Amino acid sequence: MRLRDAQSALLFSVVLVGILLVVPPLVQAADQPLIERLDQIKTIASTVPANGDVNPYGVAVVPRSIGRLVRGDVLVSNFNNAASVNNPGGLQGRGTTIVAVAPGGEVRLFAQIDPSSLPGTCPGGIGLTTALSVLPGGWVVVGSLPTTDGTSATAQAGCVLILNAQGQVVKTLSGDDIDGPWDLTAVPIGDDFAVLFVTNVLNGTVAGNGAVVHQGTVVRIVLQLDGPGAPRELQHTVIGSGFSEKTDPAALVIGPTGVGFGRDGVLYVADSVDNRIAAIANALFRTDSAGRGRDVSVGGALNDPLGLAIAPAGDILTVNGNDGFIVETTPAGRQVATRLLDNTGTPAGSGTLFGLAIAPERGNGVYFVDDGTNTLNLLH
Repeated sequence: MRLRDAQSALLFSVVLVGILLVVPPLVQAADQPLIERLDQIKTIASTVPANGDVNPYGVAVVPRSIGRLVRGDVLVSNFNNAASVNNPGGLQGRGTTIVAVAPGGEVRLFAQIDPSSLPGTCPGGIGLTTALSVLPGGWVVVGSLPTTDGTSATAQAGCVLILNAQGQVVKTLSGDDIDGPWDLTAVPIGDDFAVLFVTNVLNGTVAGNGAVVHQGTVVRIVLQLDGPGAPRELQHTVIGSGFSEKTDPAALVIGPTGVGFGRDGVLYVADSVDNRIAAIANALFRTDSAGRGRDVSVGGALNDPLGLAIAPAGDILTVNGNDGFIVETTPAGRQVATRLLDNTGTPAGSGTLFGLAIAPERGNGVYFVDDGTNTLNLLH
């Protein structure tokens, strides 16, 4: 665990007290699984902005209106740049845009990030990943795992970017165990603090040259949001390590991806390579690594779990990278429901699903991106 200074240590103690006051107890799961109650899929809109970026990855619902953020809109980050004759799917690790999609389908550009004019270090440039969330005060956090040519050979460590409510980058978080931020979730603590949980997939992966290495991590970052200027990093700790990861020609890299914070204080991780959901206990308070965590669910309907979200009643939702299904799993590890979201591609449904988020005002529907069609969709 690393604290920036003595004042940070004091503020972190305040954060922990705040957590005890605001994190609600675990709610018992509903009798019927969430995705059994949802039987329709609606395409909301294309996620391709004017510059042609494709391959939507991250999904985050805006909780309140501020600046250019509109409550209920869905932010989507793009991982690939525009398609071309030589690269019909665009180059991976080169996408620079976040679009805002209204529930009714209106799409507007929220941010287009220029790697040459960042306020801090971001090794390798910009390639926006599934790591996307909106914090109190309208701060938007998004991960970057960049390449120069769309291949894993040129992938670099990247950073976590913090944008203000106007879509301008105000801070970068890099180094200090940030190495290929692939996904994240955020736990707000009132309006003054937030805790980020970030998965990282480049720790030794490129050097492995396609072989599985066991160096993927989950990093906890505590941010102070209420000070002058940009949010301030108070503390970071590696709370998960040893996750399997590897480079892949089609997916660039495969490793620990989606994360979700359960109201029992457990952080759930989609462990893609080992085809399981892992659990890291005492995620907010632990001062050391839990390693690969404990197995919650392995195999079964899971088939390369990528994006992950926590349903309102506490079940774990994951989407499969290999077959286009969403899977609902209880915290006890029972896989209670599945539903097909996409059956295009070869094999059917492979490589199309990444980020997902609960639609809070749509009967507990689930927003998800489909990078085969470059769209935001709603399971409702």
